[in-house]
Amino acid sequence: MASATKPHSRPLSPHLQVYRLPLTAILSITHRITGIGLSLGLLLLTWWLVAGAYGQGPYETFQTVLTSWFGQLVLFGFSVALYFHLCNGIRHLFWDAGKGFEIGATQRANLIVLAAATVLTVLTWLLAI
Repeated sequence: MASATKPHSRPLSPHLQVYRLPLTAILSITHRITGIGLSLGLLLLTWWLVAGAYGQGPYETFQTVLTSWFGQLVLFGFSVALYFHLCNGIRHLFWDAGKGFEIGATQRANLIVLAAATVLTVLTWLLAI
């Protein structure tokens, strides 16, 4: 019978626990998630329109929910998702045109997307108050 051989100490292939995703990949995943969130946010818009069509009682219920702390949190999350998805979508339009694929340009675009989404969200909430 053959003797057991010593196992080789070869490295394992990288996986999510040890591999750090680049910021571009994180933004791409987030772009998809915010797209789903915006689709779900259409339910909020639909509720607003239906409540307005059904009269003062349902509309006041909608207003009560929307002005609560939870409603404000949902609106804030919706605005962050909207502006991030918009800014990242504009970057994707440049990519579709074949521009901005160099590593330096991509890294700058990552930061511009995050900064623009943050500034737009803050401006919206400051002007809304």
